[in-house]
Amino acid sequence: MEQPQTHIQPPGRFSTGFREIWQYRELFYFFTWRDIKVKYKQTSLGIIWALLQPLGMMLLFTLLFSKTLNFDTRPLPYPVFVLSGLILWNLFQSSVSHAGESMIQHAGIIKKIYFPRLIIPGSAVLVALFDFMMGLLIFLVFCLVYKQAFHWYTLPYFLGGMLLLLLAALGTGTFLAALNVKYRDFRYTIPFFLQVLFFSSQIIYPFNAITQPVLKYILALNPVNAAIELFRCGLTGQVPDSLVLVAGASTTVVVFLAGLYYFRKTEAYFADIA
Repeated sequence: MEQPQTHIQPPGRFSTGFREIWQYRELFYFFTWRDIKVKYKQTSLGIIWALLQPLGMMLLFTLLFSKTLNFDTRPLPYPVFVLSGLILWNLFQSSVSHAGESMIQHAGIIKKIYFPRLIIPGSAVLVALFDFMMGLLIFLVFCLVYKQAFHWYTLPYFLGGMLLLLLAALGTGTFLAALNVKYRDFRYTIPFFLQVLFFSSQIIYPFNAITQPVLKYILALNPVNAAIELFRCGLTGQVPDSLVLVAGASTTVVVFLAGLYYFRKTEAYFADIA
């Protein structure tokens, strides 16, 4: 009697493969927790580094730009304005940079066993989310020091901004991860790409400070701007800029689907060329 055979195939190109990922949820947890422990195990200050970085950058930008450029960030004090952008940016930057390198770093295990490959960049995003949650706690304390009020709509705006940013980061990270497997030169473009995105994001300046219409439309396509816009509206109570929100959310959807599609399209060959 012929023995039954099991054929392991990747999910569809636009599928998140959630059912399969759920079956491997313990591996997802292992990758995430291992990376968190490795990241802080041999550091003297441990998780405090995740808090010092945005605070240090906030202090630097406040000293350099709050008086010299005289940006109008009302009703938010400039330090609160900058710190809100920095903690979101650190989430995006850390997610993309680590997810983009993740497939190369895990080449050994990819060649040995099968598991949903999306777990690898996904766990990199979760590690960045862990750091973000630590930074968010400090940000909330910082807001209390500046007597920044919170309202009933604060949490939905915060969650909306975080969701947009995570989708954009996962899409970008998976796309770069798949590219890096086949074209190793792309790993050297990631820092430059992130630098361009940083200065095109409304982190140290408000979006309304941009006066050139063409430049405004280009910057509105940056998904980080839409996430920051929603997040800050949770503090100010203002209506989000429709241009920033619609353009940024549209870019987020396109980036997420394109990244997922390309990752699914190429993941069958990762073990051969990683």
